[in-house]
Amino acid sequence: MNFEPQNLIDLVTTKMPYGKYQGTPIYKLPEFYLVWYQQKGYPQGKIGNLLALMYEIQLNGLEYLLQPIIRKYRM
Repeated sequence: MNFEPQNLIDLVTTKMPYGKYQGTPIYKLPEFYLVWYQQKGYPQGKIGNLLALMYEIQLNGLEYLLQPIIRKYRM
């Protein structure tokens, strides 16, 4: 996945389209859910890319990078 700044905005504005956390913004998904996807495989497409990015952000303790975006795009 190539990183684009828009991806950070998408983490805040895109909601999970299905499953137990349907309707939850990607950045609010619990860590165990992201770890499960990392172990089982991400779905194809944009959602899979965003889940993988959010996993890496949480893994590396970079959630603070999203704070200005959350304030700007609060849903």
